[in-house]
Order: sequence, then structure tokens, then C-alpha cells
Amino acid sequence: MADWTGVAGRRVVITGATNGIGLAGAKALAARGAQLTIVARSQARAAGAAAQITAAGAGARVDTLIADLASQASIRRLAAEIQDRYPRLDVLVNNAGAINSSRQLTEDGIEMTWAVNHLAPFLLTTLLLERLRQSAPARVITTASDAHKGAHIPFDDLNAERSYRNFGFARYGETKLANILFTAELARRLAGTGVTANCFHPGFVATGFNRNNGPLMNVAMTIARPFARSVEKGAETLVWLVDSPQVASESGGYFVDKKRATPTDTAQDVEAARRLWEISEKQTQAVGVPS
Repeated sequence: MADWTGVAGRRVVITGATNGIGLAGAKALAARGAQLTIVARSQARAAGAAAQITAAGAGARVDTLIADLASQASIRRLAAEIQDRYPRLDVLVNNAGAINSSRQLTEDGIEMTWAVNHLAPFLLTTLLLERLRQSAPARVITTASDAHKGAHIPFDDLNAERSYRNFGFARYGETKLANILFTAELARRLAGTGVTANCFHPGFVATGFNRNNGPLMNVAMTIARPFARSVEKGAETLVWLVDSPQVASESGGYFVDKKRATPTDTAQDVEAARRLWEISEKQTQAVGVPS
């Protein structure tokens, strides 16, 4: 197996790259010579982001794919298209995420925040694992958050029928905890394959995040903006986890500001991670990685 010498010339697929830290990270990766594919919800968003990334990457070509990550059927079509297009997949970045102030259900009957923030990366990753293994060394990077602190996985109320509260912030924290548990269990299952899995906290970043939840949340985010870090700063750890040879042997980690950090005890619960994986397989009807 070849050593990791950086992202130059490697195929990187990134979700949530049309704004925020995803777009900033994509620009930085393009400048490093990555072969980028961005996933967007609409062709208009994809075209606008691709133009910005191309300009930042000295004319680098950027492929675009369209998918609704709230739809499992759309995710399956996305995974099939990625496999049809690319004989290699070196890095998958699960960056797309959302917060919803009120409880909503997807077309699959799943609570929206859970579907987009946890089940979408779970399903997309598991569908692409064989291609990642064939491309080893390869990496899976997932955007988590310190919002996981204080959260627990509501195994008795996974669809948040009883527990949706605090304008969706509690639910968001549950999904970020799920990202960390997913990363840990994925790393355990991939041990020895040459595919690593890590996640990170970008910090509080000045983006358009949470501005889809009405005037109150829009005002709150505007007030908080002066205290936030730039999108470029927020993307630094993402870019480092994708590009750096220094983390070639790291897997299952939670990183903050390019350093491995210790998440909460709940986020280190091995049995909860295994249970979440098994439930996620049932929720997505996915063919799992051997345990």
C-alpha cells in the first residue's frame, strides 16, 4: 500500500461544499491540487460554488453532483453515480448538516435533522466503502461539533416524537454525538484496511448556518457573528485531516484545531456506538460493514 503524500491528484468527494466551511475547505483543497467533486442540492448552487473553487484553485476542474441528502433514494443514486464516474475514491468528506427549529419528517418518515446529519453520512459512507477500500490508503472525514456535549442518543425516541425542544438545538447535539459514535465504530470496523475515519469540531463559525429557521434565529446568528471565527479558520482542521500525512495512522479520532481531543464520556461509549450502527443499518436498510 502506498504512503499518503498529500491530497494532490487524489479524488475527494465533499458534501455541503456550496457555502460555509465546506466551500472554504474545497477552495483550499483545490489549491492543493485535489480532484474535487462537490455534492449540492441544486444545479444553481453547484455551479456557483464550482466557479469559486475553480478560481481559488488556479483553474482546477471541479465536478458537481446533485443530491437531496434528506432522501435515502437520492443518496443511493448519488453513491451509484460516484461509483460509475470514479474508479478511485481517496477521500469522502461528510460535511453537510442542518438544524431545524421545528420537527419535520422526510419522505422516508424520518425526523429531518437526524436524517441529514447522521443517516445521510452513514448511508453514503457505507455504500461507498468498497470503493474506498479498493483505493486505500483512503480517508473518511465527518464534520462533528462540540454541540455533542451534554447530549445522549435517545434510543427510545429516535424520531424525536417526544424530545424535540430548544428550537432544535438539543436534536442537533444528538446528531453531532451520533457523528462521533459513527466515526469511532467505522474506524473499528475498518481497522487494517488502509481506510481511516476521523471527525472534527470546526468551532463556532460565521456562516449561513441556522439562518433558515425564521427571523428570530436569523437575528440571533447576526448578533453572534462578531464572536465567530472565519470560515477559512473553521475549515483548517477539515483540510488538514484530508491532506496531511501526519494523520495517516490516526483513525477514530475527534479533532479540534488540528489536535486530537477527548469528547464526552457518552461519545466514547463503545456499546452505544455499536448499537447506533445496528439501528442505523435498519433505518437505512444498508448492507453493513462486518462487525
